[in-house]
Amino acid sequence: MPLSFLRPPRLAPGARVAALSLSSGFVTEVMGRYHAGVRQAAKEFGWEIVPAPNALRGPAYLDAHPEARAADLHWALSQPDIDGMVSIIGGDDSVRLLPHLDLGLIRAHPKAFLGYSDTTVTLLQFLRAGVQAYYGPSLLTDLAENGGMNPFVVQGVRRALVDDPAPYDLAPAPAWTEAFVDWADEAQQNVPRPMTPGDGWVWLQGEAPAQGHLIGGCLEVLDMLNGTPGWLTPDLWAGAVLALETSEEVPPPAQVGYWLRNYAAQGILEGLAGLLLARPRGYTPEMTEALYGWVRRVLREVGREDLPVVANVDFGHTSPQLTLPLGAQVRLDPETGRITVWP
Repeated sequence: MPLSFLRPPRLAPGARVAALSLSSGFVTEVMGRYHAGVRQAAKEFGWEIVPAPNALRGPAYLDAHPEARAADLHWALSQPDIDGMVSIIGGDDSVRLLPHLDLGLIRAHPKAFLGYSDTTVTLLQFLRAGVQAYYGPSLLTDLAENGGMNPFVVQGVRRALVDDPAPYDLAPAPAWTEAFVDWADEAQQNVPRPMTPGDGWVWLQGEAPAQGHLIGGCLEVLDMLNGTPGWLTPDLWAGAVLALETSEEVPPPAQVGYWLRNYAAQGILEGLAGLLLARPRGYTPEMTEALYGWVRRVLREVGREDLPVVANVDFGHTSPQLTLPLGAQVRLDPETGRITVWP
């Protein structure tokens, strides 16, 4: 039987959404960008973004007080007038929140939580609590995109957690970008970034359709989480469609292969239903081909040449990015080239 996760109420227009700094207090250095995200979320989704009590207390305080960051999550879950949550930005240390998180509270008050990158840690704790979570843009990234939110992002967020739930197919972004913009330069906020034409997905292997619940996140963050009490139990990995992406740290293809071998040693790869790989941030074409070679190699080592694998998918550290409902059912159909989601 497929695993079942509680689906949080939708974040319809009028929802009050708490902005959380669970990873870093960097936002206070780019408050113009923060306000742009607040404005654009109100324009596109009708959300009222409200900062959690500690969210804007700055990098020094939040670095010294991981318990305050966890308290913000608990505050947002327990406040009856807060409908959902969005991560302001990622970072590299939300694994420090694990001793302070109350999974019972997440289960008792299932609310939509949106974010990516270092937010992987907390999103997976929602899955451990039996609650869906949403791997998608943070407030300072695609929600505050220069020149306005990309329609691809708007559609992805709406389908995943705003509109009435209905199955939908994912699609490649028509164009994408990694162009750097200094968020502290408010004069650039209304200037759209240059885009590269989309190059579509790459189906690396697999012939038969497969379906499972969606899990995953940022590989570097998963490596930090691996072996801690926050790591997913074997029953959560079994039968899953695993979505993996890499960050601006640009781990070499071989390193990705080594991480996958760790998953193989745990028995994770053998039990998967499918694998989604994001467009790798900062990779050259040669690095991308090497990455694909490593993925095929490791799957061959564990006898999973049958596993459907779709690469170059628009999520994680790319823009515009999809919103993936973790815990929801996803079907991969190599014959038709479709990825269908039941949010």
